Amino acid sequence: MLTPALSQNELEVLRILWAGKDLKPAEIQAAFAWPIENATLRSILVNLVEKGHIARSLQGKAFRYAARVPKATLLQASMRTLARVFSGGSTRELVAQLVETADIKPADLKLIRQAASERPAETRKKKS
Repeated sequence: MLTPALSQNELEVLRILWAGKDLKPAEIQAAFAWPIENATLRSILVNLVEKGHIARSLQGKAFRYAARVPKATLLQASMRTLARVFSGGSTRELVAQLVETADIKPADLKLIRQAASERPAETRKKKS
């Protein structure tokens, strides 16, 4: 089971790797949304490899990193944790709370309804 407890820097590395596939540390550092020291980034990469979230491979003289965990898998694990903490385990209740407390506009609700109606029937029938 994945541990959804990841730091902001770890989540940023995953965001970059999901978008860029197989990258060198310098490429990851350049894509960061905020400044990060090289030594800090390398420590984060080691931690993510140890947690099993990313893979490291030697290509030539450089290490390259790639996400091992699909974005959807980590999102589902994180949602289960948030639902357990904030809404007694109900993802439906969690989404309702997010709609009530977030800055969600009518167009956003339309998108949410559309996404929910397009889900396959077998995933809609699962208990939330």
